[in-house]
Amino acid sequence: MELQPGREAVVRVAVATLWTSPEAVRPVDQPALTARADISTWVSGLDNDQQVGDCVLSQLLLGERVLISELRPDGWARVVAVEQPAAKLDPRGYPGWLPADQLAPVDPAVTGRPLVVDATVTGLRAAPNGPVVLPGVVVGTRLVPAGPAADGWQPVHAPGQAAPLWLPDGQLTSAPATPPSAADALAVAQRLLHVVYVWGGLSAYGIDCSGLVHLAWRRFGVLLPRDADDQAEATTPLPLGEERPGDLYFFARPGRKIHHIGIVTAVPGDHENRRMLHACYRRRRVVEEPLPADRTATLVGAHRV
Repeated sequence: MELQPGREAVVRVAVATLWTSPEAVRPVDQPALTARADISTWVSGLDNDQQVGDCVLSQLLLGERVLISELRPDGWARVVAVEQPAAKLDPRGYPGWLPADQLAPVDPAVTGRPLVVDATVTGLRAAPNGPVVLPGVVVGTRLVPAGPAADGWQPVHAPGQAAPLWLPDGQLTSAPATPPSAADALAVAQRLLHVVYVWGGLSAYGIDCSGLVHLAWRRFGVLLPRDADDQAEATTPLPLGEERPGDLYFFARPGRKIHHIGIVTAVPGDHENRRMLHACYRRRRVVEEPLPADRTATLVGAHRV
């Protein structure tokens, strides 16, 4: 099977980065462009300005589906990330560019109810307790079982790998059949406290404000839109003062679209007690903090998923 325009493919690296265009990438981005996509090395090489460069749109996780729009001779693929809603950009999903060698054709033989990676970061192994073949797999990744568990290890299908790879049973959980509670999603987001802020990031190596929200609910199979303004439209507004932990705060400047989102972490007795967990552009980290005065001034609403 080969990659073909008009057909779906799946991500074969632990975390693939979606770019605005092949020409937008910088020399510092090279580790993220290889057939192994070393996201840890890439993020550690970014300075403060490069962390917020506008060349990155989003990221995709191992096994995530894309629709291929175009394949270029230089090895780039234009795709639509169909599991990341982005209604204003494309009704099919989030559009952008990936190196084609980070994709694999869909294998029709791989079927079954997926398991979800619940480790914040892990690696897929060649055998139980064997060498790591695919490092850097992050929470929320969905993988199809490749047979029964054995001695506390689960074999899984990994796109682009001929043989099953293995993870400890304790790092996987069944895909939930019912929506999560707000507390469940907040608990996942809290595990990403102190992760570096990366514009467009969607992993435990680097993440942005809407990526944190998307990934926390995606861990439970809820596919919220990728961008904050779309997330506002996909959630239910609440009167301020009725929010509870796990709800969402949205922020916008007068006359402008929503530009920031955070997850409520404390029930407010009054406006001075509001707290949130968010990927903070200014501090370049995921932080949990009271809303400072300038944030409160741009708070436009609380919503519930």
